[in-house]
Amino acid sequence: MKPYVILNAAMTLDGKIATKTGSSEISGLEDIMRVHKLRKDVDGIMVGINTVLSDNPKLTTHKISSNDSDNPVRVIVDSKARTPHNSNVLNDSAKTIIAISKEAVLDENYLDNVHFLEKYVDVFVSGEYKVDLNELMKYLFKEGIKTLMLEGGSTLNFSMFKEGLIDEINICIAPMVVGGKYSKTLVDGEGFGFMKNAIPLKLKDILHVGEDLVLKYDVLNIK
Repeated sequence: MKPYVILNAAMTLDGKIATKTGSSEISGLEDIMRVHKLRKDVDGIMVGINTVLSDNPKLTTHKISSNDSDNPVRVIVDSKARTPHNSNVLNDSAKTIIAISKEAVLDENYLDNVHFLEKYVDVFVSGEYKVDLNELMKYLFKEGIKTLMLEGGSTLNFSMFKEGLIDEINICIAPMVVGGKYSKTLVDGEGFGFMKNAIPLKLKDILHVGEDLVLKYDVLNIK
């Protein structure tokens, strides 16, 4: 068993989630409020370590609520235990789970930070050099996380798609064009080699949110 996973993201009309410099202020105010309401409705929210390093997010519902009980469990996929000591996800606003690989436990270059993190968060270990996402999903389900919001970066997004772990996509399309071959897109990673291997989707809703357009898709995950 695994959580029901909703990939939520904002991108420009040309599919970028950040500029070549890492700037990612895409959503309008109305969409930001929608996202925080969605965070309140799910059991957990997951990002990759690169999002933590670049944005230092709180991953809470602070835009709509000051009540910590409204915050979902924060899940960080951090294979090499690189979460900085001053990260906003290490405060007590919400429970935090950091998933690391076995390499982070066995390699002395990472072990000190593992011990530090264990003082503040729940640490889940799986996979030799990268976190085993399937094992992580099973663990999260056992921990009571039945619905999980994925706000991952482009690499984590692809890895979750590749493993067939995403059930739904909520994508906000902002009326802007950024360009740039080094700008991050919604899904990067290694990519699929042929169109026949692409992940099929089914459109289920279209919302106008301020100047933005939100598209909701079911992921068919046909094996």
